[in-house]
Amino acid sequence: MKKYFLIILGLVLVCNPNIQAQGVTKVGTTAASFLGIDVGPRANAMGSASVSVANDASAMYWNPAGIAKLNNVDAMFSNARWIADLSFNYAGIVLPLGDFGNVGVNATFLSMGEMERTTVAQPEGTGELFDAASYAFGLTYARNLTDQFSIGINAKYINERLYNSNAGGFAIDVGALFDTRFHGIMLGMSISNYGSKMQLDGRDLQIQHDIDPGENGNNANINARLQTDNFDLPLMFRVGVSMDVLKGALNSNLIVSADALHPSDDVESLNVGAEYTFNDMISLRAGYKGLAAKDTEQGLNYGAGLHYVIAGTIMNFDYAYIDFGALNAVHMFSIRLGF
Repeated sequence: MKKYFLIILGLVLVCNPNIQAQGVTKVGTTAASFLGIDVGPRANAMGSASVSVANDASAMYWNPAGIAKLNNVDAMFSNARWIADLSFNYAGIVLPLGDFGNVGVNATFLSMGEMERTTVAQPEGTGELFDAASYAFGLTYARNLTDQFSIGINAKYINERLYNSNAGGFAIDVGALFDTRFHGIMLGMSISNYGSKMQLDGRDLQIQHDIDPGENGNNANINARLQTDNFDLPLMFRVGVSMDVLKGALNSNLIVSADALHPSDDVESLNVGAEYTFNDMISLRAGYKGLAAKDTEQGLNYGAGLHYVIAGTIMNFDYAYIDFGALNAVHMFSIRLGF
């Protein structure tokens, strides 16, 4: 199976030729930064160390290969009141298609309430309201190449809107998952948000301009259009390892995991986490996000989950407390159904 990981590693180097660059973080220089908001309370409670752990509908974000092992329809909805009173939602559903593999669809939404528009001439407000939102819609396919090795790909459309202007783009995520069959160790890797640049355009960029203010008698209201720059998407490479330490002993499972991250718009960092599950019913989780990261407000996260079956329907309720230091903490909830 080593050859598969060499292929993925080669793709990483092709997708990110500056992966070895040192000292340049490019923080805040990419578009669609909402794509860096981690999905699902289970993963967040484990410190976002999930590239080798995610095995439900949220895996379409973490590692598309993770849905290949699902044998039942899996649907998930997650909600969080994000910092600055933003609303962050994720929804996904996975359909198993037997030997053909598994397919899934997913959607991510980041939105805000309406605000009053202000201008230089009217700093107290114009009475006109505006809002902003970011969306991503994805289609995922994953398949088990062997009983140990899985691959997956997620193709998505991305859009960001501010008042009457918006920017759109396309991207793909690819991932691989390898079951070592050695003491419950799983290896995972993924490349996220490899795609087109995004450029803001729309009615708000139409202006009237005087091309020569020093000339008397010319038309001072020539129709013109402002042009914004193109911005890259926030490319992310993750590689991780996890292990089930207890493997069902005493009706318990203890998964410990660690992910190494290389983002295109920040420095490398490490996430670590753990999940203890008793009797396949109650889960307790904790993790630390952003080890070795600079100027981060994130740190220790924790949460819990409840799993039970009613009339043949598998139900999961999960919660995560996400610490943001000087900023308000985030509470994330999800409901997951399997049938």
